[in-house]
Order: sequence, then structure tokens, then C-alpha cells
Amino acid sequence: MNQLYPIFLKLHELNVLIVGGGFVGTEKLHFILKSSPEAQVTVVSKEFCSEFLEIALAAKNVTLVEDSYQEKYLSGKHIVIAATDSKEVNRQIRDESKERFLLVNVADTPELCDFYLGGIVTKGNLKVAISTNGKSPTAAKRIRQLLEEVLPEELDDLLDNLNAYRSTLKGDFEYKVKAMNEVTEGLVKRVEV
Repeated sequence: MNQLYPIFLKLHELNVLIVGGGFVGTEKLHFILKSSPEAQVTVVSKEFCSEFLEIALAAKNVTLVEDSYQEKYLSGKHIVIAATDSKEVNRQIRDESKERFLLVNVADTPELCDFYLGGIVTKGNLKVAISTNGKSPTAAKRIRQLLEEVLPEELDDLLDNLNAYRSTLKGDFEYKVKAMNEVTEGLVKRVEV
């Protein structure tokens, strides 16, 4: 049973730490910046692979620190991603993060994670997150690709129109929810056809 609770974080208002500048760190940084281009990210690594540097240097909000992991790098952070090639260092990062009540993801070690970086589909203002509960990131990737193909580009126009309609509604919250439910009910029926 998948007991994960999906949330959407404003990463541009939080401080993210990634430890590791290799292949896995590259994947994590790419994923974060693709979804949240203004995310505030600090990356600590003894060395950075060329692909990592290409992504990081193109983003004005990524800070690179060439150093071994030290607990001091957790200071002022909200979210931590351990992506080193050392299980011991990743475990140390996780333990020290938990002592500070920070949310932590340990790459390729689901049992040590507070959260997973799932598949994300973005169509304008619509964002859909996909999780396999850490069981198969590859399946999440394929489902993401499928949704990117089948969800129409016009969804953003629809969302703008619904938002404009919602702003014209008068009445209490319950009335507005009922009115919006009536208007959007047809969306589900169209998809079923």
C-alpha cells in the first residue's frame, strides 16, 4: 500500500542541499531544476562530472562547493539529498539531517528516504506527480511520458478560464465549491468517452 502523501513544494522559497556531483547528483539536480527552475540549491562534492557542471553553471541559483561532506553544510537547509557513491557517507548525511528535523532523500535507498523524487508531468499550470512508492522509478518515468503525450496543451487555457470563472462567483466557500464542481463535472465525462 502506498502511504505517501503528495505535496507541491515552493522550492524557490526553500534551501536544498545536494551532496554528490556525479551521475546520481546530476539526475537529482536536473529533476529539481526541470520542475522548479528557480529552486535554491547548494551542491557539495569533492568533484563534479562534466554533465553536472553543464546543468549547474547554466542555473543562476545553484551554488557549488568543492569539498567533502561536513555537517556544517546542513545549516540553513530545509531539504537534503544524499547522492554520493558512499553508503556510509549517505547514511551519515541522513542521520545528521534527521537530528535537525530536515527532510532527506538518500538516492537509491528508499528505506532511508523521507520523500521520493517521482515523475512529474507539467502542462502550463497543471502539474501531476507520479509515485510508485519507490518500487520502480522507471515505471514512473514511462507513465510520465504517457501522460505528457495524452494530456492536451490546451489544458492551460482551460485552467485560466476556470480561474476567471471562479473569481466571478459570489457566495461562501461551499457555494463556490459546488459551482466549480458543476462546471468541471463535464471534464471527467469527456475523458471517459
